[in-house]
Amino acid sequence: MASADSRRMGNGGGVGGAFQPYLDSLRQELQQSDPTLLSVVVALLAVLLTLVFWKFIRSRRSSQRAVLLVGLCDSGKTLLFVRLLTGLYRDTQTSITDSSAVYRVNNTRGSSLTLIDLPGHESLRLQFLERFKASARAVVFVVDSAAFQREVKDVAEFLYQVLVDSMGLKNSPAFLIACNKQDITMAKSAKLIQQQLEKELNTLRVTRSAAPSTLDSSSPAPAQLGKKGKEFEFSQLPLKVEFLECSAKGGRGDTSSADIQDVEKWLAKIA
Repeated sequence: MASADSRRMGNGGGVGGAFQPYLDSLRQELQQSDPTLLSVVVALLAVLLTLVFWKFIRSRRSSQRAVLLVGLCDSGKTLLFVRLLTGLYRDTQTSITDSSAVYRVNNTRGSSLTLIDLPGHESLRLQFLERFKASARAVVFVVDSAAFQREVKDVAEFLYQVLVDSMGLKNSPAFLIACNKQDITMAKSAKLIQQQLEKELNTLRVTRSAAPSTLDSSSPAPAQLGKKGKEFEFSQLPLKVEFLECSAKGGRGDTSSADIQDVEKWLAKIA
């Protein structure tokens, strides 16, 4: 994103374009006096405008502090949300609205993020995703590893939409697929979940691209996942998608049995 904006600066667009009339006027005045002074003043102005531009880009990025926790119902999103904030176990229920709280990141910079737990119910999840996606610094897509085999199609359909929406943002968020409930014996590994999701997303990509378009000619075409003519892999996406195994449950009130350290490290990395 920064490189594209920088190119526009070089071509007279963006921030520089707005100041071009003033620069031209100043140049004409100085040309009537000392050509050397003209060169110095124009060079200083170019440096100043570049610094202003980069500060603007950095401030936009730093203002994106939200981490969206998304996934199907009963994937363990809300318990992971609670564990990250308090370290404790708490009984949770299917929610119909979002919950948010400031999360202090365990890193040397003392950074903070805003964790936002979005509803997983089928009738609500896309609505809340649309509301919060523009503020997302990162997305944590939580998967129930124990129920994954029977939910794989539903997981893939929702993940497809989340990925397409994330790719459409000006600043693509960091993306983590958290394979939760690894404490259950029948839980699938992160590697297997990744492989099966790639197969399902490849099928979805083919069927959706073959379906008749309902968009009018003025509407932008939705982003396409992966490379045309190749089997889908997450490595083909313009945003980096990482997989981690975790277990948010543990015993009631027991802080030691929850296995979320890798998620905490990932959050510290992207903060």
